[in-house]
Amino acid sequence: MMKKNDYHKLACMVIFLTILLAYQSHTSRNKESFPEVKFITETSTSPILSDFDPNILDLQQWQKLGFSEKQASTILKYKGIVGGKFVSKEQLKKCYAISEDKFKSLESFIVLPEKGENTSYKSFKNTDRKSISITGKFNPDHYSINDWVKMGFSERQAEAMMKYKKFLGGSFVSKEKFKECFIISADNYSKIEPYLLLPAHTPESFKNIYGNHLLKERIRYSPFDPNLLDAEGWKALGFSEKQASTIINYRDRNLKGSFKSLEELQKCFVISTEKFQELKPYIKLSSVPTKKQDTQQEKTDFSKIDLNGITFRQLLEFGLDEKSAGSIIGFRKKLGGFVTKQQILDTYNIDKEMVQKLISTAQLDPSGVPKYTLADAPEDWLKNHPYFKYSADKIIYYRISNPDDRKIWKFLKLKPEYEERMRLYLK
Repeated sequence: MMKKNDYHKLACMVIFLTILLAYQSHTSRNKESFPEVKFITETSTSPILSDFDPNILDLQQWQKLGFSEKQASTILKYKGIVGGKFVSKEQLKKCYAISEDKFKSLESFIVLPEKGENTSYKSFKNTDRKSISITGKFNPDHYSINDWVKMGFSERQAEAMMKYKKFLGGSFVSKEKFKECFIISADNYSKIEPYLLLPAHTPESFKNIYGNHLLKERIRYSPFDPNLLDAEGWKALGFSEKQASTIINYRDRNLKGSFKSLEELQKCFVISTEKFQELKPYIKLSSVPTKKQDTQQEKTDFSKIDLNGITFRQLLEFGLDEKSAGSIIGFRKKLGGFVTKQQILDTYNIDKEMVQKLISTAQLDPSGVPKYTLADAPEDWLKNHPYFKYSADKIIYYRISNPDDRKIWKFLKLKPEYEERMRLYLK
């Protein structure tokens, strides 16, 4: 017979096994299934891109490039922080509102040097430590560069403040707007503020004033064909020289020479929604000729054609494909005209065999191509010209104290092939 202690041991073992089985059953239980999560992504159409200067874009134009209103606003604030102007692609890339993928999609269209030192902003920060002196109450709208220098600002700072006033429409408007000038530090503003003869707050009507300050006289619109307008025609409609150039480049390069519909014109990112609505009643799009109609036209004598005047349709007529024709027209516009036939052959994305036949047949007249010296070349021209834009900031900086081409060349220290290209467009 089993002893009493054996019964106790058996009972303990049964209890232990029961607990073990219960625990195993609990821990091996199938996990509760969750419904599959699906992320809904907002669909958007990709913007049609062409070369652009990020320094001239406003809020709506950044949005047309695919940014949200908040992102566009952040980019504009970042531009103010870095000195009111982007000086390189590298600097623009650092804006956290622009993702790496987005920057890569825009990079080849950005009209800025790859790298550059924002020397002007550094100098603003360093010279801002100089003490300022104020003799009494004053209206900053009446101050000249000399007046700001007498107060204690550097000449570069004074010039930047005058540009900021011009940007606002010719007036600092209010103490609020004056304070937003990136040149003026918080310490200096606290010293100046009690003496400012300006309203404390910005009037509600300011936005309307700012929106129209470049168009003091109302533009008188009349019917026009956007496929026939040159740069002067677009400027007459209220666009800047850079905007006009962008529109023409977009039409001739991206759209192969013509706007086919109002929607294509509206998609050009330098044309704001408000501006398009103003223009819309006056737009008269010409019908785009079909290939059959083109063949019925009189054939072009290409031996008499000037390569600086040849049109997109004539290039197609000669036998080039649309991609090659668009590249040639677009590159010619950026250069301001070809100086040598080799430049045409060096154009990207072309049928070199067909282009070789073209330049062997047609003439080239470079007499109308604008040329300057390094000392007197317009800043916009330097910053937009394919051969000069990567050295533009250095040229502008060096010529301030050395307005002599020979000295500027020494400071630039360029590779011989780069210098040779640039000299094609210099007097």
